[in-house]
Amino acid sequence: MKISYDTTADALYIKLREGKFLENEEPTDGVIFDIGEDKSLLGIEILEASKKLSLNDLSHIDIQVPFATSKLVPA
Repeated sequence: MKISYDTTADALYIKLREGKFLENEEPTDGVIFDIGEDKSLLGIEILEASKKLSLNDLSHIDIQVPFATSKLVPA
């Protein structure tokens, strides 16, 4: 299992297992299940995560921060 949090999108993703993606299901607003072709649950995405969860309760979060696309100029 891997948990990651995208700060820009405010989305938390819990990857449960590898598998070939088939479809999404949204059992409640802002919670999306990734379903595999064998109907297994591959992962869970939680949108607006900071409003729904206390992220401090998680012992490990892999924070995903996008890098700037501009080129770095040496000083």
